[in-house]
Amino acid sequence: MKKMNVESFNLDHTKVAAPYVRLAGEKTGVKGDTIRKYDIRFKQPNKEHMDMPGLHSLEHMMAEHSRNHSDDIVDIGPMGCQTGFYLSVINLDDYDEILRILENTLKDVIEADEVPACNEVQCGWAASHSLEGAKELAREMLAKKDQWTQVFAETAN
Repeated sequence: MKKMNVESFNLDHTKVAAPYVRLAGEKTGVKGDTIRKYDIRFKQPNKEHMDMPGLHSLEHMMAEHSRNHSDDIVDIGPMGCQTGFYLSVINLDDYDEILRILENTLKDVIEADEVPACNEVQCGWAASHSLEGAKELAREMLAKKDQWTQVFAETAN
């Protein structure tokens, strides 16, 4: 395959085993700050995907709640393929801390009784939300927490 500018386009999506959390990129600015982007994969690429109302609500909830667990969050946003999210952090290089933030954020989602900013003033498509869908996605991801560090499928010998 031709080398692409976007890191995830160079990832062989047929070799990964979701769910997982992997460092997908790192950039250091001229003043020394480092941004790290994590691929938080909820669903197996090209086999399954998150439905939009659940994904949309999970995005709102993770964006809001993750910041309760770290001041280093730059952004969290969904992948267009609907299989996961990208999490960007600044000056945080502790993978275990990323896992802790994700775990605590997903627990917050499960305990939530509303989707933050789920209205026409604060959201561009307020009609497309599902609190229960977001909670189910969070429960599924947390149930497989022991798999988060294993990015690639094991191959049979």
